[in-house]
Amino acid sequence: MGGVRTAAVAGLFYPDAPAELRAMVDDYLGQAGEGRPPKAIVAPHAGFVYSGPVAASVYHRLTPVADRISRVVLVGPSHRVAFRGLALSSAQSFQTPLGEIPLEQVSDELLRLPQLSVNDMAHAQEHSLEVQLPFLQRVLGEFRLLPIVVGDASGAEVAEVLEQVWDGEETLIVISSDLSHYHDYLTAQQMDRTTSDAILALQPERLHYEDACGRIPLQGLLEVAQRKGLDGELVDLRNSGDTAGLKDRVVGYGAYAFAVHSQQ
Repeated sequence: MGGVRTAAVAGLFYPDAPAELRAMVDDYLGQAGEGRPPKAIVAPHAGFVYSGPVAASVYHRLTPVADRISRVVLVGPSHRVAFRGLALSSAQSFQTPLGEIPLEQVSDELLRLPQLSVNDMAHAQEHSLEVQLPFLQRVLGEFRLLPIVVGDASGAEVAEVLEQVWDGEETLIVISSDLSHYHDYLTAQQMDRTTSDAILALQPERLHYEDACGRIPLQGLLEVAQRKGLDGELVDLRNSGDTAGLKDRVVGYGAYAFAVHSQQ
C-alpha cells in the first residue's frame, strides 16, 4: 500500500464532514463521566449513532493523561478478509475526515514474530480499527499509530505481540470489539453481562465465538493484563436497543478500562 490508507467507512459509520464529525465526537465525550486513566481500553466499533456514546465513555478516561500518550497500539478483528495470523499495514498514515495519523515504523524484532505479516488487504476496508480513530484524534491530538488486524489466530499469539509493544505510559493499548450479535434485547443483556464478568475476571478462556467479534484480541489483552497486574473496570454496557435501534435484534457494546492494580 504505502502512502495513505484513506477512510473506508466515513459517511457510513460516521459523518464524512469534518465539522459534523468533530461535533458528534465532542458531544459524546462531553456526556461521559470521570474515572481512573487506563493503560488499555476496550471500545466498540459500530456506527457512531449506535455505539458512539459507549466508546466515548472510555475514551474520556484518557483526557487527564492525553499529553503523556504519544503512541497507540490499535488491535481489532477482521470482518472482510480471511487470513492467518495478525496483519500489519505498509501505509505511512491512516486518514479520517479529521486528518492523517502517522504510522510508526515496525521494528525488526516485531516483524520476526511468525504470526505477524504485512497485509494491506486486511486493512483496506476494515472498520473495526477505523471507527476508533476519530475518538483518538479528538482526545489525544497528535500520536503515532500501530494498527493490527487479527485474523485466524490465538489469544496467546495476540498476547505475545502486545507484550512486545506494551512499553510505558506513552503507549495506549486499544482493543476494538463489539459483544453479542443479533439476539433479542433480553438475551443480549444476559449474554453481555456474562461476557463482561469474564472480561473483568481476566479469564480469557471464558470468552467464546458468539460472545464478541473481537474475542481473540480480547483474549490476548486479558492474558497480558493478568501478567502485568491490571484491574479491569466496566465503564459502560449497553446495546443498540438502548441507543438508536430496535430491541428485537440488537448488537451489544461494552467499554472497559484496564489500569495497574491500585494499592489503596
